[in-house]
Amino acid sequence: MSEPSPLDAYSATVVGVAEALGPRVAALRVSAGRGDAAGSAVVLSAEGHLLTNAHVVGDATSGEAAFADGTLSRFAVLGRDALSDLAVLRADRDLPTPPEYGDADRLRVGELVVAVGNPLGLAGSVTAGVVSAVGRSMPARGRRTVRIIEDVIQTDAALNPGNSGGALADARGRVVGVNTAVAGIGLGLAVPINATTQRIIGSLVRGEAVRRAYLGLVTGPAPLPTRWQERTGRQSALRVVEVVSGSPAEVSGLRRGDFVLAVNGAPLGDAQSLQRVLREDTIGSRVEVTVLRNGALVDAVAQPVELDD
Repeated sequence: MSEPSPLDAYSATVVGVAEALGPRVAALRVSAGRGDAAGSAVVLSAEGHLLTNAHVVGDATSGEAAFADGTLSRFAVLGRDALSDLAVLRADRDLPTPPEYGDADRLRVGELVVAVGNPLGLAGSVTAGVVSAVGRSMPARGRRTVRIIEDVIQTDAALNPGNSGGALADARGRVVGVNTAVAGIGLGLAVPINATTQRIIGSLVRGEAVRRAYLGLVTGPAPLPTRWQERTGRQSALRVVEVVSGSPAEVSGLRRGDFVLAVNGAPLGDAQSLQRVLREDTIGSRVEVTVLRNGALVDAVAQPVELDD
């Protein structure tokens, strides 16, 4: 008897994820002022919640979800957050048990991922690929505000129109992302499931508005000067690319070119870490921002305001 090949193990993994997630991903049909829209959604909770993209439901308040077994359910939109491109729906009947949700912050480049959704109206479609990159950024547009979604997952698993709102899962079948965009051939993007988006999802489930603190900094990861790498034990920090005019950051004296090392003493390791510390409870509070400027450490005191969308 011949030995199993690596492709056999690969196929078995993809089949296992498909069988686990296929019944838990629905095809959505939404009617709104802009006409009918289609997409996907994944079961979120045993209480009948579904998770999808905000851009899939748009301004609609309701729609229809179809599952692989032929079950149809009407749903109401509980909440949507355009600036994370996430929305939570509530179905009018019992749904399949929810899948396990993972932590996208633990993904590694090259790791196998499986996308399950309903591209081009083809229900229950499964594609597989790898994590092409992590830490990507993607603009999300609200009513009046454009915000960058950080730590977006890039994958070469084939995505097409209709995949939006579907599940991106790891090899163990844990949902680690919500497929959101097709950026080109062999280039798909997914909103990560992590601590930040879990807080947003929790607010949407409760029907609450998502509140965000705002400093007015546009940053990107950049290597620290060698001397400061040795002194701090860190390879990189967040370099300020832009300070928005009139923002709390400008009022505090932060400047373009500063390296942001910490906020209230909490080290910042990546772009998402700044958003993590700018929680709802920091709105209107004084925060200390430690930056490296012209070879010297500088502390600036800023007072975040609520991001108004």
